[in-house]
Amino acid sequence: MMWEKLVESVPNVSEGRDRETIETIAAAVRGVEGVRLLDVDPDPDHNRTVYTLVGDPEGVHRAILALFEAALPRIDLRTHRGEHPRMGAVDVVPLVPVRGVTMEECVALSKELGQEIWDRFRVPVYLYEESATRPERRDLARIRKGEFEGFPEKIKRPEWAPDFGEPAVHPTAGVVAVGAREFLIAFNVNLGTPDLRVAKAIARAVRGSSGGLRYVKALGFELEDRGIVQVSMNLTNFRRTPIPRVLELVRREAARYGVPVVGSEIVGMVPQAALDQVVEYYLSLERFSPEMVLERRIQEALGP
Repeated sequence: MMWEKLVESVPNVSEGRDRETIETIAAAVRGVEGVRLLDVDPDPDHNRTVYTLVGDPEGVHRAILALFEAALPRIDLRTHRGEHPRMGAVDVVPLVPVRGVTMEECVALSKELGQEIWDRFRVPVYLYEESATRPERRDLARIRKGEFEGFPEKIKRPEWAPDFGEPAVHPTAGVVAVGAREFLIAFNVNLGTPDLRVAKAIARAVRGSSGGLRYVKALGFELEDRGIVQVSMNLTNFRRTPIPRVLELVRREAARYGVPVVGSEIVGMVPQAALDQVVEYYLSLERFSPEMVLERRIQEALGP
């Protein structure tokens, strides 16, 4: 199927361990006409699953509502525990323009969704990134600060009144952030140490808000089941801060503590252009062009 208008959405759901819940939510999205579910990426340590779906704007709208319908009865944040910060059962719903859709149209879609999420599910909604109604709400981390446990008090403050809904947290589903943004890469680096202090120190050195790389958000987490720690990052502009630059800075910082990098992971999907950067950097390729990729040339020759 070839859509003239194509939007990507990457909802993050606060459940990464219960396979039945994860699949029930996925099935709800798959059942919506006008969308395709591309990826389901659960993380048991974070207790969080990232769903990646694409479709026309109307299909994405219906799919997000179907996702809420499936997720909310099965997730209770009063008993939820995981390494990743969270404020909602469906924690965040990003909308990314891919083809034939402007950022402004995605902003309008986020507002339509926000109103309907409140009307149907009584979950308060905050608009973030390009959809933000105030400058301080562009940053998802500032909205989420305090998490589910702190939100009953936070939401009562006038400056943190939700964009849609009443200033009262849903008792089991919390609140949700919905917004239009550019492509984001969730990139994690695992360290060969159980010392969480090292991961937090490296995260502080890497993230832009602490003086590191401008388009990087980073936190340090413990992967208890594996006996190691992780620097978990969001790369908000991979063209200006590419993956190799981030990884090499993490390596250098880790070396200061005598700690090796033992692996890395991409959560969800990644643009091909970001992987092209990795190939070009680590192979030191001269005059590299994406047109050198065989499959890409075949696709161009054969058409969509």
